[in-house]
Amino acid sequence: MLAEQKLLSTKSIKQLKVGEQISERGIIYRKLENGDGVFEVNKMVNRQRIHRVIGRESEGMTLTLAKANVEKLLTEARENRSQLPKGRKIEQSIGEALKSYLKRLEETGGQNLDKKESHSRLHLTPFFGTIPLTHLNSFDIERYRKARKEAGAKPATVNRELSTLLHLYSMAEEWKWVKHKPCKIRMVAVDNRRMECLTKEEAQRLLNVAQADRNPHIYLFIAIGLGTGMRRSEILSLRLENLHLAQRQVFLPQAKAGARTQPITENLVNLIEQYLRYRPVTSPWLFPSAGSVKSNVGHTTCIEEPFKRVVELAGLDSKRITPHVLRHTAISNLVMAGIDIPTVQAISGHKTTQMVMRYAHQHNNHVRNAMDALQNSYENNSVIPFQRKNYTGYTNASI
Repeated sequence: MLAEQKLLSTKSIKQLKVGEQISERGIIYRKLENGDGVFEVNKMVNRQRIHRVIGRESEGMTLTLAKANVEKLLTEARENRSQLPKGRKIEQSIGEALKSYLKRLEETGGQNLDKKESHSRLHLTPFFGTIPLTHLNSFDIERYRKARKEAGAKPATVNRELSTLLHLYSMAEEWKWVKHKPCKIRMVAVDNRRMECLTKEEAQRLLNVAQADRNPHIYLFIAIGLGTGMRRSEILSLRLENLHLAQRQVFLPQAKAGARTQPITENLVNLIEQYLRYRPVTSPWLFPSAGSVKSNVGHTTCIEEPFKRVVELAGLDSKRITPHVLRHTAISNLVMAGIDIPTVQAISGHKTTQMVMRYAHQHNNHVRNAMDALQNSYENNSVIPFQRKNYTGYTNASI
């Protein structure tokens, strides 16, 4: 909301109400709902828009300091030196940087390239594309988080997209595109309430329905998810050359936490062998794309529609049970079976034990059972010692 047109001064700032703002010669002051004030610059220089937060009053920013900072930024922009490495004269946009970033990752075998490309094409480039690489600010990040939330994106989804943006800037520093990150890219707070898991009966019901479904991949997809705890993308991108069934292992060259060897059960080995024996198509992928839904990478990338159908036919809530719940269920079953945390981590492919410990905290019945076993290992003495002696004569000094 714009206040009545006034010159930007200390006096006019004090007269502002919550939600109002004053601007003068590219400098903007906004009064926030919490009573804090924020200074921004928004001005065109050399056909480039300089738009960023200068600072907040709560952080010690004043009008005098804001004007000095703005003048410095504009001078640097005019000289094409705003955070640019020495020798670079042309400022590239975030959209241009994302294209170069993805190309370099492809040339060097970067991980999760499909996801990063999707994040860039669908969300990051449309929103940040025209902003110069060194001009990103915290206000832009907050606007993005708000826009994605209003579009219905889950916090974890937004965080994955912002992680791609953060990785772009980390690599941009390494490649000398920028001297340093122009602002802190904060993630969205994720609700860490109890993780959804399938009961033994629900899992079996899901498998039974999937076995009769018309989709040729859904049964094996669910069986692998429940039998290994592998991530959705790891399952769908399995190559036949990486299946070492005699050793009961599969190799994942581009897993989220780095290449790893995934152990599998004997039942899964038999199931995969049967699936390959009767599969009518020849393809290097375990889950080749076919029919009306074809993928440019050669393998199936979208399993959500048949998964939702199977979940609902099994009488389960499709909003609660997503493909990732298969992973939660498998890892939770390992923890509840008493498998030690390092072994669970080796199977699940988590980068740190901290993530695995979340499952231990969520499903701690096995911990109580362990303490019961410890208690039962000693002779059961039902006589309480304080009943055998008279302790009333003891003092703190004598204990």
